[in-house]
Amino acid sequence: MTEYYVCDVDDLGEKDRRVVECGDRQVGVFKVGGEIHAWFNRCAHMRGPVCQGRIYHRVLEPVAADKTVRTMQHSETDVHIVCPWHGYEYNLKTGKHPANPRLTLRRAKHVIRDGKIFVDV
Repeated sequence: MTEYYVCDVDDLGEKDRRVVECGDRQVGVFKVGGEIHAWFNRCAHMRGPVCQGRIYHRVLEPVAADKTVRTMQHSETDVHIVCPWHGYEYNLKTGKHPANPRLTLRRAKHVIRDGKIFVDV
């Protein structure tokens, strides 16, 4: 495996990302809840560039007793990324699709050394 420098930990803000070229692959590195997560830049649906998608708090739409949705809320804890190709979304901490946990992003190994983030692919 080969190690690739991403950035300094302090250069990555909360809910920020870096997408880096690692040979013939791309890896997205994210900071969520103060933790670093790294994912290969391939959507589990159709291999689109998921790491370049929009980042937002998970949308919650509670269903009322009459089976209608009257409000929309955002999760305070679940941060998702949405693939720009077809709108498939994934939890940035777990890599799992919220409705189908079999659809999961592939985690990239990363290490933090001397305040610097490296991915090992």
